[in-house]
Amino acid sequence: MEGLVPVISLIAMIIAIIISVTTSLNIGTLAMGLSLVVGYYIGGEKIDAILKGYPTSLFIMLAGVTYLFAIAQVNGTLEKITKYAVKAVRGNVALLPIVFFFVAFGLSAMGPGQITISALMAAPAMLLAEEVGISPLLMALVVGNSAQAGAMSPIAPPGIITAGLTQKMGLTGVSGVLWLNMFIGHAAVAIIAYLLFGGLKLLRAQDSGQRQTLANLQVESFTQSQIITLIGVAVLIIGALFFKLDIGFGAFLIGAILSLLKVVDEGKAIKAMPWGTIVMVTGVTVLVQLMSKVGGMDLFASIIAKFSTPLTVTLVAGFIAGLISAYASTTGVILPAFIPLAPVLLQKLGSTDLMPLLSAIVVCGFLTDLSPLSTTGAVFLANAGEKTDKTKLFRDMLIWGLSMSVVGAVISWLAFSILRLP
Repeated sequence: MEGLVPVISLIAMIIAIIISVTTSLNIGTLAMGLSLVVGYYIGGEKIDAILKGYPTSLFIMLAGVTYLFAIAQVNGTLEKITKYAVKAVRGNVALLPIVFFFVAFGLSAMGPGQITISALMAAPAMLLAEEVGISPLLMALVVGNSAQAGAMSPIAPPGIITAGLTQKMGLTGVSGVLWLNMFIGHAAVAIIAYLLFGGLKLLRAQDSGQRQTLANLQVESFTQSQIITLIGVAVLIIGALFFKLDIGFGAFLIGAILSLLKVVDEGKAIKAMPWGTIVMVTGVTVLVQLMSKVGGMDLFASIIAKFSTPLTVTLVAGFIAGLISAYASTTGVILPAFIPLAPVLLQKLGSTDLMPLLSAIVVCGFLTDLSPLSTTGAVFLANAGEKTDKTKLFRDMLIWGLSMSVVGAVISWLAFSILRLP
């Protein structure tokens, strides 16, 4: 039975995904239940060992940020920010995702990385999208990919981790190349997302009269409570960017202070938090961690890796990294596992072309992170507005994330192996 546990864990994940795509059942609750069956009853794992797979840090971050922004939503702060943002682009809402792209990229590259910036920008971006009629999927993909594009900056956590790993392999001075390749890959798919999910329609739909109406939108001044809320949000952003403030705990602290200052009815804010989504994301992570522990992930990767050749190693390795990353942490799993594996794999295949392979692993690993099963995708899903069908958004983001394992691999293979960029 022990030898079958990896197979059973892989089957369990496949079943969970199929059920989540075909029904409205919360995949988080199902994943937690399957973790009990596969881990405890079949695999013989202790309950405490299974519970270690619960992503406490992710829960704190999701709950803290959504708590703070629920306060801003309930007391009307986000609604006014939305209206001022529409006025700022003079009613041309088609420009909003583009503006968010460059803002998120710049902030991410400054050092916090993609997760922190995604968590900071998800709530205003997603609520703004709902308010002005932009597809929530479009906004999530454009803003999420822009934050990812900045993640390989030499001063951002993934960039620092990658630089350390490549230095151990005897490679120096490759950080800039990997960062540029990261930008190329994510900018390409952000453009694809913009074109596929309504960007052109937004550009065509707004005549001059409509733009003028939006540009002349009347917005009341911020109330005292809303100004205090804005100060709180600013403190969180500045603290995360420059003072290494933990974004989850920091958001809880600031939110609690705002509640003490009576800027909102805290009960309404807590009820407005997306608890179903938080259960969905954290529950799946438990099953993913269990799969990794019992060998399900290794089995999955091994099956696909058998199809690799010297000609297709970039394509195949990128596909594998992307597919696994759709369920696991790119920074915590893909980078430390696949980057050291790259030279060994090339040696077995009789190749020495390392940079294209490293670029493909890095780019493909991050491209799939807009899956709602990954942290970056999860924060956008969690912060979608009340009018958004979150079950549909979950499915759309899951399909996008999984498809990026193929699309990203092809783009990386063409860009880095065939065209030899940069």
